[in-house]
Amino acid sequence: MDYGTLRGFVALLILALFIIIVVWSYSKKRKSSFDDIANSIFEEDKIAAKNKQGHLDKDSKQETNNNV
Repeated sequence: MDYGTLRGFVALLILALFIIIVVWSYSKKRKSSFDDIANSIFEEDKIAAKNKQGHLDKDSKQETNNNV
């Protein structure tokens, strides 16, 4: 087996992995979990808005630099 044949096998392997990843990511089984993950950022915004309305968190206060 020469270097050109090895490069051909590696190229085919990479192409096959790419096709497998694309098919996996667009499968209907994964759609609901990907939608949940995509919408999770909006749930975090709702939680943050509730925290601001009720009370301020200690971590959310801005620190000042008094060493100037």
